Amino acid sequence: MLDLITGRARTGAYGPDPASLRIALAFTTAQAVRHGGRTRGYRNEVLSLRLGAAVGSCAVEPGELPDDTLTDCVGATVDELLDHPRTAVRVAALDAYLGHCRPHGPARGARAVALPAGTSLAKSRARAAAVVRLLPLAAVRRVLVVGVVNSLLEQLRSHGVDYLACDLKGGTTEWDEPVHADALARLADCDAILASGMTLGNGSLDPLLAHARATGKPLVLFAQTASAVLPCLLGDGVTGVSAEPYPFFWLDGGPTVLHQYGGAAR
Repeated sequence: MLDLITGRARTGAYGPDPASLRIALAFTTAQAVRHGGRTRGYRNEVLSLRLGAAVGSCAVEPGELPDDTLTDCVGATVDELLDHPRTAVRVAALDAYLGHCRPHGPARGARAVALPAGTSLAKSRARAAAVVRLLPLAAVRRVLVVGVVNSLLEQLRSHGVDYLACDLKGGTTEWDEPVHADALARLADCDAILASGMTLGNGSLDPLLAHARATGKPLVLFAQTASAVLPCLLGDGVTGVSAEPYPFFWLDGGPTVLHQYGGAAR
């Protein structure tokens, strides 16, 4: 899917020639968090590329990027970075390009959802409440959650919706439930899919899309990674997207905004 959208960008489907645009700024953002009242913490690292007013991002495993990645990116054209050997760079470059050419807003069918100021946990819960509303909760028996976020699981629990938690790292949830490392093996056991934008970055989105297309199951994406890319898939296997471009909710204690597309929320 990444190659398909990249090909469309190169043929002018979304805007100017990617070869005519250069990345001026590249940076990484790293965080470690353990919310108050939670027993487990986690770490995040994100590669971001700036193009005009847009910032394109792709999450990576902490420590994964070589030291010279940022210097590889600055001064390069978007087109050059779309051929970079690292998937994270290709995703961030495409995200920056589409965020520049097709910014989120009503003209693109996006609905702004305000997250109020608060602690990191309060904002995580507010985001989770907004994301799960994109699912047809009244019609859903069990959701396959790909990319474990405990606040999302908490929201599903509050609605009485069962879920299968999946993440490449495995482990357990905040409630000591097993986290399945192989999401694809559990697709037949769900009737809706809620997946992180990181699935585009790690190559696991395509089989999720194929399953949603074949079965008609709702597929909702919550995206910090590739927030401007994934709305391109609406109506093509994806039923809803909650897009959250940089700066993400966990970076700012003040009010922030999600941009939501499709789904059950209106």
